[in-house]
Amino acid sequence: MLKKISAPSNPDSRVLMLSMRNLKYHVSRGAVYELEDVIQNCDEVDVIAPNFNPTFFKVTNRIANCTANIFRNGKYVQSLVNQKIEVNKNYDLFFFFCQSIQDVLVLNAIKGWRERCRYAVCWLDELWAKDIKSWLPQLRLLEDFDNIFLNFDGSISPVADIVRRPCHSLPYAVDAIKLCPYPNLTERCVDVLNIGRRSTVTHNALLDLVKHKNLFYIYDTIQDLYMADYRSHRGLYTNFLKRSRYMIVNKAKFDLTGKSNPQEEVGPRFYEAAAAGTIMLGVPPKCTAFTQNFDWSNAVIEIPFDCPNIAEIINELNEQSTFSERIRKDNITNSLLRHDWVYRWETILQIVGLETTPRIQARKAVLEKLAYTVNASTSDNHNPQLAWN
Repeated sequence: MLKKISAPSNPDSRVLMLSMRNLKYHVSRGAVYELEDVIQNCDEVDVIAPNFNPTFFKVTNRIANCTANIFRNGKYVQSLVNQKIEVNKNYDLFFFFCQSIQDVLVLNAIKGWRERCRYAVCWLDELWAKDIKSWLPQLRLLEDFDNIFLNFDGSISPVADIVRRPCHSLPYAVDAIKLCPYPNLTERCVDVLNIGRRSTVTHNALLDLVKHKNLFYIYDTIQDLYMADYRSHRGLYTNFLKRSRYMIVNKAKFDLTGKSNPQEEVGPRFYEAAAAGTIMLGVPPKCTAFTQNFDWSNAVIEIPFDCPNIAEIINELNEQSTFSERIRKDNITNSLLRHDWVYRWETILQIVGLETTPRIQARKAVLEKLAYTVNASTSDNHNPQLAWN
């Protein structure tokens, strides 16, 4: 039997947001839900967050996407089984952060989202150019949107060719206020943080330091990570970041790039590590998005992907305390002034032609005040030639 649900409706809301927060609990989703929280705090928003058993949804969503691919049409395929959500009021803007293109079929369960919204935008996350032809039925559903935003610059042109709608580059961001270690500075008691895909060589070298030099090293130990609650998970991760001296960062899916996938993109950890003031060690991507968004000195200390001498690098940086402190402050300040989610939301509003809000301006004022606090006591901007360079 079809279950009809009315979308939440606040008379003052001008934005209708579709959220996957009750359907997808993988750790990679936590930052996206923080973006949605920032938007709700800065604007007048109603949220559609379908409630559906997440385990069952994994099955129904997979079946729905396979069906759409078989019939080469995703228009009438339902991933939320026996649910229909009705939009009963008019809005200025419909917003959907689509982290996986497979999520887009949820739109088919929402009646009136396009008719009731003056503008509609989709922010399409992590879609690699090499995979685009595999998702043509899903991508064609984006033809109903006025504007599409993508994190991956290398995918913009092929997506635009399919959806025939304006497609824009929009870099990732963070909740820079939560990640900022100021004004309540804590001891950076974690020596190295290494989350996600990693080099076995570098990892083993760090484990050796744990054994012989008492290094405090935090890293993943399990696979297929799922959150019980995204706010608790992001709170824990944020505390790790703000207390870490160094973080290993590498270009997105670095182990898959090469001849089979030459596309290089900026992963979210660059933004997270910078905002928390950790010193980033790793292999940055060779792409415009990185050079534009991390254009300050020593944003990333580049080291080989396989780095058996990681101990020497860390020791030398530890000895250059003034230099290291300048890196931290530059990372934090640039994040506060450029890479908070509010700046991305403001860009979206500008492109569709909607006015900003007083709460957006208030958040920007807080970010600017924090940036001033960070730089109130600047250290000597000494930039030594490091031995491994």
